[in-house]
Amino acid sequence: MGNEKKRYSRRTILRLGQYMWQYKWLLVLAMICTLGSNLFALIGPKLTGLSIGAIEGGRGAVDFGKVFYYAGWMAVFYVVSALMSYGLQVLMLTISRKVVYRMRQDVFEKLMTLPVGYFDVHQTGDIISRISYDIDTVNASLSNDLVQLLTTVITVTGALLMMLSISPKLVLVFAFTVPLSVMITKYITGKTRPLFRLRSAKLGELNGFVEEMISGQKTLKAYNREEYTQGKFDRKNKEAVEAYYRAEYYGSVVGPCVNFINNLSLSLISVFGALLYLAGSMSIGNISSFVLYSRKFSGPINEAANIFSELQSALAAAERVFRLIEEAPEPADAENAAVLEDVRGKVELQHVQFGYLPGKTIIHDLSLRAEPGRLIAIVGPTGAGKTTLINLLMRFYDPDSGVITVDGKRNDMVTRSSLRKAYAMVLQDTWLFYGSIYENLAYGREGATREDVEAAARAARIHSFIKRLPEGYDTILTDEGTNISKGQKQLLTIARAMLLDSKMLILDEATSNVDTRTERQIQKAMLKLMEGKTCFVIAHRLSTIENADLILVVNGGEVVEQGTHRELMERQGVYRRLYNAQFE
Repeated sequence: MGNEKKRYSRRTILRLGQYMWQYKWLLVLAMICTLGSNLFALIGPKLTGLSIGAIEGGRGAVDFGKVFYYAGWMAVFYVVSALMSYGLQVLMLTISRKVVYRMRQDVFEKLMTLPVGYFDVHQTGDIISRISYDIDTVNASLSNDLVQLLTTVITVTGALLMMLSISPKLVLVFAFTVPLSVMITKYITGKTRPLFRLRSAKLGELNGFVEEMISGQKTLKAYNREEYTQGKFDRKNKEAVEAYYRAEYYGSVVGPCVNFINNLSLSLISVFGALLYLAGSMSIGNISSFVLYSRKFSGPINEAANIFSELQSALAAAERVFRLIEEAPEPADAENAAVLEDVRGKVELQHVQFGYLPGKTIIHDLSLRAEPGRLIAIVGPTGAGKTTLINLLMRFYDPDSGVITVDGKRNDMVTRSSLRKAYAMVLQDTWLFYGSIYENLAYGREGATREDVEAAARAARIHSFIKRLPEGYDTILTDEGTNISKGQKQLLTIARAMLLDSKMLILDEATSNVDTRTERQIQKAMLKLMEGKTCFVIAHRLSTIENADLILVVNGGEVVEQGTHRELMERQGVYRRLYNAQFE
């Protein structure tokens, strides 16, 4: 398990590297700025030693010319270093912005290719957390922590070389302190890495819970579950805070430990440097330069240790993002898949078997035939497999066995795009986006004119309501259409489906949110508009499908009865019992 996590961490780093490599020329420029900034800064301590040497050599008669000469060059080098450091920050912010933009785009593109089943088992809040919080965490690390690491490598290497040129003997102090720092850092980061993974996971769970509770506020309040929900939130919030605290707490131990070792190395340098000075092996100026270089050597190591916790957090966040990107997309169309054209609307299912989970079959042996232009009603008790049947028709899922055909062509041998365009769908759960009523109605049909939209609205008996609004068809729907009633939202989604030039129509309890009078008006309009279309209607109110050409009674994943309303009532079977139960 541990080796698997290490491999995934390496893969995560390589994936981030691939994103950054897309902007390699900016990276090259950033490297030049990093090298220049740190090398110019490394010259300063050497010039400081020379300035002190000029004072020491004067023995009371200070050579101010040399002092000011070296001090002037120090100022020049430090100014150039500061300018290049500023340029580096700007470049890294630019690179991180481009990487994050690309990463978010890749995540969203992946979401568009994932099968419906992925969203059935993953919380919306957790997905949003990955595309927002996790990518923001990666962004902060790229723009700040990466610069710090680059600076550390160059500064530490340069300072070590300068110290070796001054006194190789004194450098031996670091032969003890540096390995000790490395061992402590490696040990602590090994312990904290799983904690940061857990932190990101708990924050994702918390976001998912909050999103779910906010969406269900009306239900929550209707059942007086505020205190229960608050208690549940408190537990999840506590888990997230505890995970955050433990990760940050143990991650913060690295900095003080490494800082202590660095201070220890400075003390040892002071002691041994003094001994070398007394022995005549080093000058005061060289000791001064060595001490400054030792701070430049140990300081970045300490800072790097402090940012290890942030890097661990960024890697954990990046892992979650890349796991989403690496999710298997919806299976590609078959190589020889044909485009479904000139659809007549003949749909047939032959011995279809399907289950969402292995070993748990929902539809056992389903066979049915829908002739073009016929209204097929699907009824049955809850859990009988009615909505699953719609999922199979639209090919949101593929059957485990059996064949589904449209006009004699197998579903799995035509492109998904052309198959889904052949259907218009209205679900019980309405979905409207932020935008004008016109934009919402014309959503599924490119190039729809205002006349086309108004014709569909008239057919759905919603035109007069729209015209009474202050801005008419240009009225903006906010927050999924909360500024209109649920029944009106349903009428809009019905009008949107009517606008599509499709030969097949799916209605999943489409009139459940409208009153009886409006429902009858819609039914009359839809009967006219559905002429020549194959229509599948899932209905719970059996009175609404009495005029259907064929009624399929689904129970236990099988069609147990089929026929017209009159035929089924005469049989006195499952349908008769369902019908009578609604009117008792």
